[in-house]
Amino acid sequence: MGDNNTLFGKRNYLFLGVGIALMALGFVLMSGGKSQDPLVFNPEIYNFRRIRLAPTLVLAGLGVLVYAILTKPRA
Repeated sequence: MGDNNTLFGKRNYLFLGVGIALMALGFVLMSGGKSQDPLVFNPEIYNFRRIRLAPTLVLAGLGVLVYAILTKPRA
């Protein structure tokens, strides 16, 4: 009855949370840049935050998730 027979350990769940948080932050940073007038082009959609930083955070989050899933829980 005292056996802790979970699939992941505490450390794995911590990394899962960090990975999900990184991905969520990346998607939030990607949003926005909409022009008020649909006939006027807004170059703000091509800034560093949306083109480089946000996708990098999403990919880093995916990497952390893969690491969290593949890491063996400590005994």
